[in-house]
Amino acid sequence: MQDLNEQIEGLAKDFEGTLHVDKVMRTLYATDASAYREVPTAVALPKSTADIKKLINFASEHDTSLIPRTAGTSLAGQVVGSGIIVDVSKHFTKILELNKEESWVRVQPGVIRDELNFFLKDHGLFFGPETSTANRAMIGGMVGNNSCGSNSVVYGSTRDHLMEVEALLADGSEIKIAPLTKEEFKDKCEGIGTVGKLEQQIYQQISEMLYKPENQKLIRDTFPKPSIPRRNTGYALDLLLHAEPFDGGTEPFNFCKLIAGSEGTLAFITEIKLHVDPLPPKYKGLLCVHFDSIDESLRANLTALKYNPSACELMDHYILECTKKNIEQRQNRFFVDGDPQAILVVELTGQASDEVDQKAAALIQDLKNQKLGYHFPLLTGDDVKKVWNLRKAGLGLLSNIPGDAKAVPVIEDTAVAVEDLPDYIRDFNEILKKHDLYSVHYAHAGSGELHLRPIINLKTAKGNQLFRVIAEEIAALVKKYNGSLSGEHGDGRLRGEFIKYMVGPESYALLESVKRIWDPHNIFNPGKIVDTPSMNEKLRYQPEHKYPELKTLLNFDANQGLLRAAEQCNGSGDCRKSVLTGGTMCPSYMVTRNEKDTTRARANIIREAITYMKEDNPFDSEEIREVMDLCLSCKGCKSECPSNVDVAKLKAEASFQYYESRGIPFRTRMIGNFNKAYQMGSIIPWGFNFFARNKLFSSMIKSVMGFAGERPLPLLHHTTLRKWYRHNRKHNFGLAPVAKSKGVVNLFCDEFTNLNDTEIGIQCIKLLTGLGYDVQLHEHDESGRTYMSKGMLKQARKLAIKNVRQLKDKISDAAPLIGIEPSAILMLRDEYPDLVDKENISAAEFIAGNTFLIDEFIAREIDKGNITKDQFTQDEQLIKLHGHCHQKALSSLTPTKKMLSLPANFTVHLIPSGCCGMAGSFGYEKEHYELSMNIGELVLFPTVRKQPDDVIIAAPGTSCRHQIMDGTQKKALHPVEILWKAMQKKM
Repeated sequence: MQDLNEQIEGLAKDFEGTLHVDKVMRTLYATDASAYREVPTAVALPKSTADIKKLINFASEHDTSLIPRTAGTSLAGQVVGSGIIVDVSKHFTKILELNKEESWVRVQPGVIRDELNFFLKDHGLFFGPETSTANRAMIGGMVGNNSCGSNSVVYGSTRDHLMEVEALLADGSEIKIAPLTKEEFKDKCEGIGTVGKLEQQIYQQISEMLYKPENQKLIRDTFPKPSIPRRNTGYALDLLLHAEPFDGGTEPFNFCKLIAGSEGTLAFITEIKLHVDPLPPKYKGLLCVHFDSIDESLRANLTALKYNPSACELMDHYILECTKKNIEQRQNRFFVDGDPQAILVVELTGQASDEVDQKAAALIQDLKNQKLGYHFPLLTGDDVKKVWNLRKAGLGLLSNIPGDAKAVPVIEDTAVAVEDLPDYIRDFNEILKKHDLYSVHYAHAGSGELHLRPIINLKTAKGNQLFRVIAEEIAALVKKYNGSLSGEHGDGRLRGEFIKYMVGPESYALLESVKRIWDPHNIFNPGKIVDTPSMNEKLRYQPEHKYPELKTLLNFDANQGLLRAAEQCNGSGDCRKSVLTGGTMCPSYMVTRNEKDTTRARANIIREAITYMKEDNPFDSEEIREVMDLCLSCKGCKSECPSNVDVAKLKAEASFQYYESRGIPFRTRMIGNFNKAYQMGSIIPWGFNFFARNKLFSSMIKSVMGFAGERPLPLLHHTTLRKWYRHNRKHNFGLAPVAKSKGVVNLFCDEFTNLNDTEIGIQCIKLLTGLGYDVQLHEHDESGRTYMSKGMLKQARKLAIKNVRQLKDKISDAAPLIGIEPSAILMLRDEYPDLVDKENISAAEFIAGNTFLIDEFIAREIDKGNITKDQFTQDEQLIKLHGHCHQKALSSLTPTKKMLSLPANFTVHLIPSGCCGMAGSFGYEKEHYELSMNIGELVLFPTVRKQPDDVIIAAPGTSCRHQIMDGTQKKALHPVEILWKAMQKKM
């Protein structure tokens, strides 16, 4: 291994991209979205075709292998292996050519499916196959797996759209695979024209194989039913038989049929040419039929297919139950009535809305006549996306099941003829029942494929063996129905072992010969499809391994411990979203596009460190520090990750444990003690501000602190909010008294508002008082946000306990606690219950349940009719709103928009930005400054810069407002300031 590493390091000197042999990168690429784990020899990120050629030559010379990888969302272990992982997701990302007239596009393999469609939409086109991972799945991976998706009843699989590929063969030669006439096919076999030696051998072999009548009969007799649209059993020899040279048909021969679904085992793809379709009909409706049983839903599915739907997707009650516990998906289940055992989502399309309504009405009546279903909501417009988001989240949501028993990917990809599906599922569940198991059912009912996942504990020897037994028994069942063991997720190392059984030894021998001729030295992704190891070897969880239980300061009881909190990440890669996809998670990845900067990587490194810990403190690790370094603790993952992996919480605990061994660094300690330093400065605020503004002194301060010289230091207000409140309360804050109080509100005086943004606090108090509320400012300590964000958990806990004790008897549902700064007030709602000691948990949870952002409180009072439009100006105003990350993750921007839209002629537009990039101290730290600004440049800064001067920029977060000023030189206002000024104009 050491010699090979040295050879790889030598190769790196002549490599345009990057090569990694370090422990961190190899660990992060040891898993994908499957149940498998195998640490690779190295990780390569090639920058050019020349780089890939060098890797192929290197693999040949040094008896190693190459594992092509894009987003790493494979479910059958396709991109896990001991060789060199070749990740093309960073550099092979160009859309190369579009021919609108001929309806095709040429791309590199690292182009994201959804981003391709963003590009094509302007030309009236789109690429049909839509996996649930479409916002991060890349075209190369979709070709490798022959991916389908929810709309395959109309658009088929990736194979159906694959026209040409350019690839490198095992000898390093370049090859173009495209449709061939009978004469062109013959020329290839005879080596006429520019045909390489290996390429000629490949064509000769397939010609000799498929011309033989006995082989033709063998393939037709043993491969899955041709009527099954989703079938990925081994290499698609059955489809090559339909080409002109072999059956006299008119279809040109095209090796693309074989390449699609070959999982990178035959060649290394560098360019892909795809057929694209006109945009689908403008009008869509989702008929979401509710059922009392799975069987009933599958019988209804056959009826629904008569109405030519563009999708027919199933969600069972296990999936629906998981959506209740996910912050983001709770909002998407608005259409669910009661607790159905299954919902069938039938997508109907038309050129007019009436056409959709008519189809839906006819289908509903047909189902009612058969007494199928009990609730039939038809959803249109923006609601369509919400339902599909709920459905697509299914895979990740399954990881939310607490404990070690999980819904495992083992037989989740079986496909049968759609008319066989009800009987097949009944037989399937009978098999599980005899093992005392149950399964999750969801996905592609319309195509004869449900993603079926039994709940198994793979950490036990019994679970490991059951994993295998279930695979064997379901394989036999699929064969009974002449189905395909893989419909769209591929064979990989999970199902490859069973292909011989599924097609028989003679047909399997043909598949083996295909692999040998294409890849004689076994360079490309060995151990997948053919010659696979045992399917229950090299699993992520080793049976009977002693998984340690760690003592933590934060409470991880809801996850059954910190390790299981990290294990919630199943590798589905939702965190690999780009800025075009939207959302907050994960801001650093959106800029760097490095796997190391994903939520998945951070969960994986903690899982690995604990699972294979050799020291008493697994967090005393530079590897964890390295992977966590660019986490902004934005909390986007807590809501946007379907598995709710809270990396901000994991990072805080990891940092704390690291400091327990190493001590707290100077800068960390100073940032944590921000409030104490500024409290001291507030004694003579003008003196403090002099040093903060002075170029020489501020440069010295920033140099000592390790802050970026470009950042101005936060300044103190000339007074504190608490002082102002005490001095002005007796005079009703300078406002005329109201006739009748609307009730008490307890304002949380956070440290940022108290010392720096005092004017916002003053305006907040005046706004609430003017609206008729009695504002109380109680004695309490700072929130502890700075300590929490830097992992100084003992200090944060001390403050949390003190604040809980001080506030618990002062707030109630009638007199809630409200806050101005999202990062501070939401700490009481989100982190305090996990931070305080056990005796204060119930009080902390009570406070959390009665704590609101000022935006939420005002929106609630608007809904009650206590605050009305006539209290504000009639002036027209356009407002562009950027939301704070914690607010987006733990609350919503809807209350803020409602609050700012209260004045009759105010219009509020949400800026489609994720994180601003500041994230408290992160953007101040010298080594993070450039990344911080680049995050701002993704969406926020360009949007703000192009706004006319009369447009107000709104930002609830203090960090966000500083970042906007630093990046655009435009001042952003807190929503409170905007509403107070609108009220002043009326007064």
